[in-house]
Amino acid sequence: MFFKTAGEKKSVEPNRIWSEKCSKSDIVISQGATEPLPNGIPTYTVEIMNTCASGCDISAIHLSCGWFSSARLVNPRVFKRLRFDDCLVNDGKPLVNGRTLSFQYANTFRYPLSVSSVGC
Repeated sequence: MFFKTAGEKKSVEPNRIWSEKCSKSDIVISQGATEPLPNGIPTYTVEIMNTCASGCDISAIHLSCGWFSSARLVNPRVFKRLRFDDCLVNDGKPLVNGRTLSFQYANTFRYPLSVSSVGC
């Protein structure tokens, strides 16, 4: 669509519902309780899935994670806390469409995890 204003042409892009390649909602997080450690500390399994309908790979996935910590070692290439309420998934590398990353952590309570930002 073009509009003329004082002798010049301007292009105007209409707003589109599917204009974004990907969004935070394309990353689905689920977690559930698993068998506790031998010392009784509860453990949880987290699954982080890329469900992008347009087939996109999503990188730079950051989660809100509070003061996330674990009594069980979590591979930092899979999930690591960078600072308060900022955890990085997959070392910032793309999570391929349809793939799921998972890890386990151990703590006396379950951390609420939610997507704070992604890169398309």
